[in-house]
Formats: sequence, structure tokens, C-alpha cells
Amino acid sequence: MSWFLAKIVYQIICGEGHHTPQFDEQLRLIEADDETTAFAKAQTIGELEQEMFFNQAQKLVQWKFINVSELYKISALIDGAELYSRVQESDNAASYIELVHKKAAHIRSNITHRFLELF
Repeated sequence: MSWFLAKIVYQIICGEGHHTPQFDEQLRLIEADDETTAFAKAQTIGELEQEMFFNQAQKLVQWKFINVSELYKISALIDGAELYSRVQESDNAASYIELVHKKAAHIRSNITHRFLELF
């Protein structure tokens, strides 16, 4: 068995869908014998985890499975191994850097919060 990293893509549709298109890209670890099986397994996960629910405004929200857009075989699970890389272009470098720092602070804050819950 081998490990694969799959990107599963969902389209998020609220109400009639008259809004800016939104997509959720999820990276998932898949254990399979080969690439064909890993791809099929990732597609099955995508299909099974589609969701439909009503939001607070009673509008139907759909997480519609689109497909598996990327699949990478992970050769070894070693500390510090690069699992995924994507170049992000931004019109405003300072805003992007600030966003990265805010996300890091949020992670740090949640780790501290979880640590305090242990006591």
C-alpha cells in the first residue's frame, strides 16, 4: 500500500447560485495500492461527502463534488517532506503577507487554547 495526496474540489452553491462562484479545494490523504485505485477512492470520498443543508436565511446550500483535480504519490513520510506546493499570485503582496501572518496567529492561538483546555 502507498499513500497519495488528492485534491478534491467542491463547488459551493447558495440558493439559486446568483453569486460569485465559490470552490472548496480539500487536500486528502488516500491509502491505496496504485494511482488508479487512489483516484477512484478520492472520487468516491468526494461523492459521499457532498452536502446539502439550509443556512440561517433558509437558503439551500450545496457542496457539489466537481472532481479530483490533483493526485500525488507520497514516496515517504519523513519529517519536513514537501507534500504540496502552489504558487499564489496576488495584486497586493503586503495584504497577502498580512493574511499569512493572521492565519499563523490563529493557529498559534488555537494551539494555546487547546493546551489550556487540558488543565
